[in-house]
Amino acid sequence: MAECSGLQFVSPYAFEAMQKVDVVRLAALSDPELRLLLPCLVRMALCAPADQSQSWAQDKKLILRLLSGVEAVNSIVALLSVDFHALEQDASKEQQLRHKLGGGSGESILVSQLQHGLTLEFEHSDSPRRLRLVLSELLAIMNKVSESNGEFFLKSSELFESPVYLEEAADVLCILQAELPSLLPIVDVAEALLHVKNGAWFLCLLVANVPDSFNEVCRGLIKNGERQDEESVGGRRRTEALRHLCKMNPSQALRVRGMVVEECHLPGLGVALTLDHTKNESSDDGVSDLVCFVSGLLLGTNAKVRTWFGTFIRNGQQRKRDNISSVLWQMRRQLLLELMGILPTVRSTHIVEEADVDTEPNVSVYSGLKEEHVVKASALLRLYCALMGIAGLNTPEQEQLMVMWLSWMIKEEAYFESISGVSASFGEMLLLVAMYFHSNQLSAIIDLVCSTLGMKIVIKPSSLSRMKTIFTQEIFTEQVVTAHAVRVPVTGNLSANITGFLPIHCIYQLLKSRSFTKHKVSIKDWIYRQLCETTTPLHPQLLSLIDVYINSILTPASKSNPEATNQPVTEQEILNVFQGLSGGETARLPQRYSITTQLLVLYYVLSYEEALLANTKILAAMQKKPKSYSSALMDQIPIKYLIRQAQGLQQELGGLHSALLRLLATNYPHLCIVEDWICEEHITGTDALLRRMLLTNTAKNHSPKQLQEAFSMLPGNHTQLMQILEHLTLLSAAELIPYAEVLTSNMNCLLNTGVPRRILQTVNKLWMVLNTVMPRRLWVMTVNALQPSVKIVRQQKYTQNDLMIDPLIVLRCDQRVHRSPPLMDITLHMLNGYLLASKAYLNSHLKETAEQDIRPSQNNAMGPEAPEVTREELKNALLAAQDSAAVQILLEICLPTEEEKAQSSNMHSLLKSVHNSPSPKSPELEEEEDSLLCNLREVQCLICCLLHQMYIADPNIVKLVHFQGYPCELLALTVAGIPSMHICLDFIPELIAQPELEKQIFAIQLLSFLCIQYALPKSLSVARLAINVMGTLLTVLTQSKRYAFFMPTLPCLVSFCQAFPPLYDDIMSLLIQIGQVCASDVATQTRDFDPIITRLQQLKEKPYEVSGLCKDSSIKSCSRDITSRDPDVRLCQCVENTIIEIINMSVSGV
Repeated sequence: MAECSGLQFVSPYAFEAMQKVDVVRLAALSDPELRLLLPCLVRMALCAPADQSQSWAQDKKLILRLLSGVEAVNSIVALLSVDFHALEQDASKEQQLRHKLGGGSGESILVSQLQHGLTLEFEHSDSPRRLRLVLSELLAIMNKVSESNGEFFLKSSELFESPVYLEEAADVLCILQAELPSLLPIVDVAEALLHVKNGAWFLCLLVANVPDSFNEVCRGLIKNGERQDEESVGGRRRTEALRHLCKMNPSQALRVRGMVVEECHLPGLGVALTLDHTKNESSDDGVSDLVCFVSGLLLGTNAKVRTWFGTFIRNGQQRKRDNISSVLWQMRRQLLLELMGILPTVRSTHIVEEADVDTEPNVSVYSGLKEEHVVKASALLRLYCALMGIAGLNTPEQEQLMVMWLSWMIKEEAYFESISGVSASFGEMLLLVAMYFHSNQLSAIIDLVCSTLGMKIVIKPSSLSRMKTIFTQEIFTEQVVTAHAVRVPVTGNLSANITGFLPIHCIYQLLKSRSFTKHKVSIKDWIYRQLCETTTPLHPQLLSLIDVYINSILTPASKSNPEATNQPVTEQEILNVFQGLSGGETARLPQRYSITTQLLVLYYVLSYEEALLANTKILAAMQKKPKSYSSALMDQIPIKYLIRQAQGLQQELGGLHSALLRLLATNYPHLCIVEDWICEEHITGTDALLRRMLLTNTAKNHSPKQLQEAFSMLPGNHTQLMQILEHLTLLSAAELIPYAEVLTSNMNCLLNTGVPRRILQTVNKLWMVLNTVMPRRLWVMTVNALQPSVKIVRQQKYTQNDLMIDPLIVLRCDQRVHRSPPLMDITLHMLNGYLLASKAYLNSHLKETAEQDIRPSQNNAMGPEAPEVTREELKNALLAAQDSAAVQILLEICLPTEEEKAQSSNMHSLLKSVHNSPSPKSPELEEEEDSLLCNLREVQCLICCLLHQMYIADPNIVKLVHFQGYPCELLALTVAGIPSMHICLDFIPELIAQPELEKQIFAIQLLSFLCIQYALPKSLSVARLAINVMGTLLTVLTQSKRYAFFMPTLPCLVSFCQAFPPLYDDIMSLLIQIGQVCASDVATQTRDFDPIITRLQQLKEKPYEVSGLCKDSSIKSCSRDITSRDPDVRLCQCVENTIIEIINMSVSGV
């Protein structure tokens, strides 16, 4: 609003005095300044105040004294003497009339007839008419604003344009708004004043006389404003008016700027207020408010604000020669001034003063930057990137200068890195950009730029074509990139705390693009050195680097050149990393390499072996076979110990722990046994911490040599060994490693008689703790220690490879282990582990020899896939035979030996005699009974637990074992002790259908126990099937086979009746039928069978009447025919006994 340039505005000093009603300050104002505030001061002096205090009474006197000498006060007093109630009624009627007749109607109730122009009428009118004239004109403007629908117009009004009557009109306007606030809301009045000449001046006077309405007026004007204020005349007038208001009240300028951002209106006002504030603030070395404000808008999280301000920048650039005083041009000029203010030595500096905003200052060479200006320079550079990338600010291109600058930066990279002391240098980032250009990964470059600048910039890949040419052909050729990357030193103590772009990012990208193999550059040493220079928290790029490095070792860069691969890390270099971790005295020495390095090398070895197996066929087709790491190397790496260390560092290792667990579960399943993980929870839990509190110096001082001496004294002295073992239980798993060899080598002597059970249990406990850190080595030592004494004398030592090939070696231990539950627990644990290890070993062996499947075979009529299927089937058959053999051996161990059977029978008779005798048991007898029951039963329980796990893991093993069969004496044990035996119900019909009589007998016996244990509908249906099969076999079997089949299966019918009483009729009919068949076979003999058949019929028809005589009759018949050798006679007696047992069971209610 240039028309207001000659008018005097209210000063900030005067506005603050009005806000605070500071009479002393008001008295210090000049007459022209005081004249602008008279409407409010007169009303303040004449109206009855709400404040009745003495201090305000004194201030009011001062105000009256201040107004007494001003001539214009009389006219304002006259204005206040008007009847405003009548005036408001007339104004309301006029508004209704205007609304009824339309806004263009010339009739007015407030002003009846105008003889002259509005200015002359105002001059000749008294105070009431002056009020009516101004009110009528103001209402007309307000009505037109409400009807304009947001379109700006400029209303020509003599009353608001005549410089002679401006002050009088302002007085009337302020009195009207103050006396008629409901008719003239101050926000609506402020909106109307924008449409008349000198509106900003009137608005400032109005707000100055009502100072508490400042924020309300500003928010209303901003809310009704345009989204882009520089695009229209109305927007520019609104911006200028608000700018004048903020100059009048500068303390609220930043708050008004906040309203602008909040409403996303008038961006030019926000920049203008910031420029005003920047000029007024004290100059210091910090970042200016303009830089902070614009950066916050463009780089903030509010996308709406970012788009709004970006549109303002782009639209402003389109008006190139519109106005030299545009807000965007002023902002750009101020930023350039700030930039040159921190550049120390400038030879030639020229700031353009034309309206062409594309012209940049001519800045020549300058020297170094002061340290205190670095932060400010960084903020300016980041803002420059945001203005270009997000807001689309145009700048002239200087390609040759950019190429020179990049070349100079690469040349001086080492100097800048050494001076700054920061490992992450811009050189690595430029190298990474070049590699992305070489591999045409333009989207990766865009992501890199956005992440580096910390802002989301929309970059079209098509706009990078010229830059790609510059990077790939002029600055960074592929050979230059590769040669430079190898010479880059590794980052010391690399961790996630080191941010930015590092050499590892460049090496990763070069490995991914196969640049090293293409130019025959060895990168193995660099990667090994970098892995050795790592620490926690783990850098996220390390795992990706290892993966792509492994791929470059195994997969050639091209089929035409299969030798173009990188070299793997040598075994000796791998062993150097793990030196001192294998146990012994060196385990207590400080480690040279960090746990991060050891875990990364372990990840490399496991991933390499897995990738090698996965690519065997492809490599064989290319006639290339990379070297695999030896089993001796894998045996020396403490895998489980490292995994346990990683478990406690999961937060710092990122995804390394989970990746290692995946590799372990795939390639070393015997190290991922669930029972071991549960055991570890107990070892590392709260109980372990409490035990550590009990650890004394005496316990720490026990050496492996002392433990060996205690074992040597075992036959005569148990106390010292027990004491040392108890102390060792307080140590952690890692501290127990040096004692492992002594502990395992002396296990054989624990099998001797007289060793206390507590020692055995403590050794078992220590072994389980050691199993959490060194399972593979511990298993080998234990298996060799528990061999029979004959093998120990022969010095036959098994290796890890031997045990994986033949896991059953574990069960070829000393027979005494089978009756020592603590040692048997250890043996079963090793057996389970080696069975899993054998599966993994055979799978890997199958993959390693996969080249046999792709050899050309011209005479192969079965097709190319037949050999693979055959080898896979052979492997599965071998594993099934191995597992079933282990199960059969374990079941055999559950059988009591001849000695135990004899002891059991003797014990049974002794118990009977003791039961009949009133004398108490002898201690010797009680101890012998406990030992017999405890050891055998406990071993059986341990074996049943393992078999349950094996059955659940592979249900096919259950079927295979039961089709093979085992002693029927164990059926009661297996069905009751193995919860997963209910699986057998699925295949018992198939087992009964087998042609072998022995399998049919075994199936029915197994079914009888399952029916008692699992009385389910499925069991009932299978039992019905078994009864029908027995009835069918009765008609087809010969005499000898009939006797062999029914003698062991008839007692099973009792169990069927006990489990399922509805089967009673079918079973009784079957039994009678068996008796009748037997009688018919001997019908030609002289022996009379009628009494037996008669008894059977009576038992069937009247079981309850003869139940009391059943036992006696059975005893008599047995005694009568005891000498009979005829199979049919004996079978009939068995039938009779079976019926009697069923009847007794039914009568007794069992």
